[in-house]
Amino acid sequence: MATVELRFSALPEHVRTARLVAAAVARRAGVDEAVLDEVRLAVGEACSRAVGLHQNSGVTAPVKVALIEDEKQFSIEVGDQAPHAVPGGDTPGAAQDVDAEIEEDEMGLAVISGLVDDVEVSTGQDGGLIRMTWPTAPPAAALA
Repeated sequence: MATVELRFSALPEHVRTARLVAAAVARRAGVDEAVLDEVRLAVGEACSRAVGLHQNSGVTAPVKVALIEDEKQFSIEVGDQAPHAVPGGDTPGAAQDVDAEIEEDEMGLAVISGLVDDVEVSTGQDGGLIRMTWPTAPPAAALA
C-alpha cells in the first residue's frame, strides 16, 4: 500500500495543483484512463469545498489530501479542520448563515456523489473527511 500526502494552504489557487497531483497518482495506481477526468473533477470539488469551509470558519490549518494506492483500489481522502454546521445548532442569529452553508455543502457533496460511485463522508465539530474510491486495473505484468 502506497500513500502520497499533500497539504496546502486553504487558498483556491492550490486546488488546481491538488487535481493535477491526484490525476497523476491515480494514473500510476492503475485507475482507468476513461475515469481520470472524473477523478480530477471530484478532487477539485472536494478540495474547493474544504478551502471554502476553512475560509468561512477562519481556520488557518492546511487542507489535507491523502492519495492511497491499495491492491485493487485507489482512494483519495480530502480532510478539512473546519467545524461543520449543524441545523438547529446553538448559535443564536446564525440560522440563515447555517442554512446557506448547509445548502452549499450539500450541493458540493451531490456533485461528488455524481462523479464517484464509492464515497464516504464524515463530519463533526473538529472537521470532516471525504473518502472517494475507484477500482484499479491489475498491473500489466500480471495480465501476461
